[in-house]
Amino acid sequence: MNTNMQTEKFSYDNNIVRLFGNATIFWGAIGMLVGLLVAFQLIFPVLNFGIEYTSFGRIRPLHTNAVIFAFVGNGIFAGVYYSLQRLLKTRMYSDLLGKINFWGWQAIIVSAVITLPLGYTTSKEYAELEWPIDIAIALIWVVFGWNLFATILKRRERHLYVAIWFYIATFVTVAVLHIVNSFELPISFMKSYSWYAGVQDALVQWWYGHNAVAFFLTTPYLGLMYYFVPKAANRPVFSYRLSIIHFWALIFLYIWAGPHHLLYTALPDWAQSLGVVFSVMLIAPSWGGMINGLLTLRGAWDKVRDSVVLKFMVVAITAYGMSTFEGPMLSLKNVNAIAHFTDWIVAHVHVGALGWNGFLTFGMLYFLFPVLWKTKLYSQKAANFHFWIGTLGILFYAIPLYWAGFAQSQMWNDFTAEGFLKYPNFLETVTNILPMYAYRALGGTLYYIGVLVMVWNLIMTAKSGSFVKDEPAEAPALAPISNQYKDEHWHRILERKPTLMLIGSLVVILIGGIIEMVPTFLVKSNIPTIEAVKPYTPLELHGRDIYISNGCVNCHSQMIRPFRSETERYGEYSKAGEFVYDHPFLWGSKRTGPDLAREGSSKLRKPNSWHFKHMYDPRSLSAGSIMPAYPWLLDNTYDTSTTAAKINAMITLGVPYDEAPYGENYAARANEDVQKQANEIVEDMRQILEEDGFEVAADREIIALIAYLQRLGKDIEAVPTTDKK
Repeated sequence: MNTNMQTEKFSYDNNIVRLFGNATIFWGAIGMLVGLLVAFQLIFPVLNFGIEYTSFGRIRPLHTNAVIFAFVGNGIFAGVYYSLQRLLKTRMYSDLLGKINFWGWQAIIVSAVITLPLGYTTSKEYAELEWPIDIAIALIWVVFGWNLFATILKRRERHLYVAIWFYIATFVTVAVLHIVNSFELPISFMKSYSWYAGVQDALVQWWYGHNAVAFFLTTPYLGLMYYFVPKAANRPVFSYRLSIIHFWALIFLYIWAGPHHLLYTALPDWAQSLGVVFSVMLIAPSWGGMINGLLTLRGAWDKVRDSVVLKFMVVAITAYGMSTFEGPMLSLKNVNAIAHFTDWIVAHVHVGALGWNGFLTFGMLYFLFPVLWKTKLYSQKAANFHFWIGTLGILFYAIPLYWAGFAQSQMWNDFTAEGFLKYPNFLETVTNILPMYAYRALGGTLYYIGVLVMVWNLIMTAKSGSFVKDEPAEAPALAPISNQYKDEHWHRILERKPTLMLIGSLVVILIGGIIEMVPTFLVKSNIPTIEAVKPYTPLELHGRDIYISNGCVNCHSQMIRPFRSETERYGEYSKAGEFVYDHPFLWGSKRTGPDLAREGSSKLRKPNSWHFKHMYDPRSLSAGSIMPAYPWLLDNTYDTSTTAAKINAMITLGVPYDEAPYGENYAARANEDVQKQANEIVEDMRQILEEDGFEVAADREIIALIAYLQRLGKDIEAVPTTDKK
């Protein structure tokens, strides 16, 4: 640095950090409270309250969206806006852009809070919000990126510190992931269909879903780790070279790993194998980051003992290491065969969410509030209490669910000595693990108590101090590039050229996505068709949308894996060609209830009246069931005014409603078929239901849903085994 450079005075914008910090606390408390309600609903179904807006299928995605995008999202913005200014020795490029970022993001969160309980959802994991909100997310993310990158360009510090590399990669990759996964065809203000179908939709979704975890819940938090851990410990990062390897290897390898969520499914084997290989390789860079974080504290363990900030961060980094070891292990086919669809996955996810994201956020907040309000933390004892009860909460949450996962898998796969399923009734596998669900709810309660203690502690800290909105600072102007850089490490070139860093990150993350997706979309042999598989009838299409709206996919899969236990229980394993008309795909990721892929087949088919009564009161037919009741389906009517728009949208997406046997302009006549099929279902069960005191009307949502459920598996059943590919 040129010591003759004149010092410039400026100020840091602390107000934007305060706004996002407060929002992090507020939404964290709400999102975790909703999660706690979800946990208790699995033990006490009465807590669904018999209301559609508070049923498990509606509020479970509300919980995940609130925790990921409201709690963690606001935490990311708070940490980035604080650290970026200080790392670059400059104020943010635009206070106005920061405020648009803040209020726009809060508006998106509020829209999610309103629309998800109302049933407006795409059903795609971590991407449930409908198309107008998707557009808003993209716009606000661009505002954030604009402010981020413009600030980097006006910096006073020549080299970009490692945390900023992760911020840049986060911005670029999340933008690509969100835009590609959100290609939808709207049919109304709050209803759309995924542009992709079946296997292709599944690949795109889990390319997004896995990398939403990677580039929203991991890379920005690694950037925050690289800033706040050295700051809190007052020590340099352990290894600069390791940080380089960690960064580039991580962002290159992560993007390939999405298919490991789809092992033993109808996804082509080559794509599954790629996901496995790159998932296993991810251990190296992930643990490189963990080692770099923990060894930054070498020789400073006395500080860890005395600092609640470092306590939270050490456990957070450890949880990151555990999760990023377990993830690759779960991608191994023999392990995945045991764990997938079970509560093991829920435990795995929450070790990362509660430990890595939660604890790092708490540590960051405990660091920021005393600094922003120029005071000491109000109560170290309360913060330490939060740390220990939070740690205990994680253990009580995760360990029982690991146990439950093993128990589920064992019971699903158990056969008697005579070769029959030992537990043919799926409900037995649910009631057996209810004590584990109770322990999970206890763990969540302990964790939430810690959060409430933190909220009180931070409020009292703010009250005891004096907030500095514009913090005075000074630094020399940006030094020109000179010959002093010519002998430096090659990576320093990238650190001086943020545009090159951005382009390099984009290229690195695009490679894996292109190689995995292009063949799946363009090579027809990857998705062989099955002639017997026909489009859904208009009534079944309405029923499918009702199934999606009520979040049934949260508990029921529609993907039978090629295991003896599954084919014995459910029927023929699933083929890629079965799903060519599914916009979106509904394979699911968790079985709290049985798989429904063959629900309408001769092996599993139940009377229409059974489905009617089961949706009205599950426990009347299945004693001990934890499924919510859906009485509103008997009262709500499906909207036949949208039938033509749905059919036309499907034609646009390639579903052959414009070909034989449907005839020309089928959309205009589709409601005739809706009425005909609905009347047939009603007449089939009218006498039985009226004897039990039920009124049956053909225009109710329950009728459309029954039509959809009874269709599942019928087409593939008609195909000779030798023709099923």
